[in-house]
Amino acid sequence: MTILSDTLVPAREPYSTVLKTGQIMRIVDLKSQQAVDALFYNAHDASERYSAQDTLAAQVRAGGRYDLSTGSVLLSNELRPLVKIVADTCGFHDTCAGACSCESNTVRFGHETRFMHACRENFLVLAVKHGMSKRDLVSNVNFFMNVPIRPNGELTVDDGVSEPGGYVELEALMDTLVFISNCPQVNNPCNGFSPTPIQIIISTP
Repeated sequence: MTILSDTLVPAREPYSTVLKTGQIMRIVDLKSQQAVDALFYNAHDASERYSAQDTLAAQVRAGGRYDLSTGSVLLSNELRPLVKIVADTCGFHDTCAGACSCESNTVRFGHETRFMHACRENFLVLAVKHGMSKRDLVSNVNFFMNVPIRPNGELTVDDGVSEPGGYVELEALMDTLVFISNCPQVNNPCNGFSPTPIQIIISTP
């Protein structure tokens, strides 16, 4: 492997990059229990972007699970593969619960949380940077986030299970624009109530 970049993303901060076809992105949960929200777009046409619904539908049809792990292929809204999870020390990652926002903070945790920093705001900062808008923000992946589905169908954000130094690796199957929000949430246990830095390493085989 040849390392192309090695970046420390501070707690609560956004990050974006373009992965060229064949490049590998390793996202490292340095301290443990840090959720990492992510969005994916065709780097040459952002109208083609990650589709959680199509990804899960294809995975379930093939006998897979409702969460993501090694072997999961993240599909676009045109049913084309964007990236593939090629290594994973955690075992599962959520793509059902969505990203935290100022609005959802208010509904779930009370009006006093309305102006707390949130992933949707991080994504919006990145969207503007890349000539996009709020309309371009879609359902995302929550790496390292533990979201069990209860027998009654309810989603629950539970304590994270990733260990210090745990990682997930993604291989780009097309040139892919990646948005990362190092989740700032402090009102539920997805970050152990204390957001921490992550490391992102991009390499080529």
